Amino acid sequence: MADRNILVTGAASGIGAATCRALAAPGVAIAVHTRGNREGSARTAAAVRERGGEAFEIFCDLAEPGAPERAVEEAAALLGGLDVVVSNAGFADRTPVATLTDAAFARSHDAIALAFLRIARAAGPILREGRDPRLIAVSSFVAHLFRNDVTVFAASAAAKAGVEALVKALALEWAPAVTVNAVAPGYTRKDPGAHAALDAAQWDAIAARIPLKRLGTPDDVAAAIAFLASPGSAYVTGQVIHVSGGVVI
Repeated sequence: MADRNILVTGAASGIGAATCRALAAPGVAIAVHTRGNREGSARTAAAVRERGGEAFEIFCDLAEPGAPERAVEEAAALLGGLDVVVSNAGFADRTPVATLTDAAFARSHDAIALAFLRIARAAGPILREGRDPRLIAVSSFVAHLFRNDVTVFAASAAAKAGVEALVKALALEWAPAVTVNAVAPGYTRKDPGAHAALDAAQWDAIAARIPLKRLGTPDDVAAAIAFLASPGSAYVTGQVIHVSGGVVI
C-alpha cells in the first residue's frame, strides 16, 4: 500500500474507521470523511498516524447536493490526487414499507445511492490519473436477505441495491482503467456505545443463527476492503463480496 492516496467516507467509526486503520501505513495518505463526528474522525486520524500514514479530516453531509463532489475535490487537493475511494457512509432504516414516507425513502436514497453516484462521477477522472486505481463501495446484505424471520430494512435495501447496480455498471464503463467493486457486510457488531438498530437480545439470537456463530466485526469487513484496494485484486472488478459469516442470501 506504499504511496497511496485514499478517501474513505463515513470514517469516524465502525467499518469506515476500521478501513482507515487497515489501509494505514507509511507512504499512505488518507482523507477521513465524516458528516459531523469530529471526535470520532480525530480518533481515526490519530490511528492512521500511529501506523505511519498521513491523515486529513473532511466534514460534510453527503446527502446534500454538491457535497459528495466537494468531498472528492477536497480530498484530491489535500492528498495530491486519489488512488482509492471507499464509499462507506450510510445509515440503516428499518421502517416497514406500509409506513415508509416519501421523505424517509428519499433520505436513504440521497445519502447512499445518490451520494455514491455523485462520488463516482467526481472521482472517476481523478482516479484515472491515479496509481492502480480502485473504487470500492460498502453495500449490505440487507439488499439481498428477505425472509419472515429477519428484520427487513426496505429503504436501506433499495438504496444499497442501487449502489450494487451502479458498481456493476461502472466496472464495465471504467474497465480496464479502474476496478470497481463492493463489499456487502452481514450482521456486524457496532462500536461500543454506538447506536444499533437492534437490541442486545436480538443480536444474541441473530448470532446463534449465523453459521460461524458470531457477529462480524468492522475489522472483518475492513480486511475485505483492504484486499480490494491491494495489488492482489487487480483482476477483480464488478463484484460484490459478502462478508457475512456464511449467512445464506
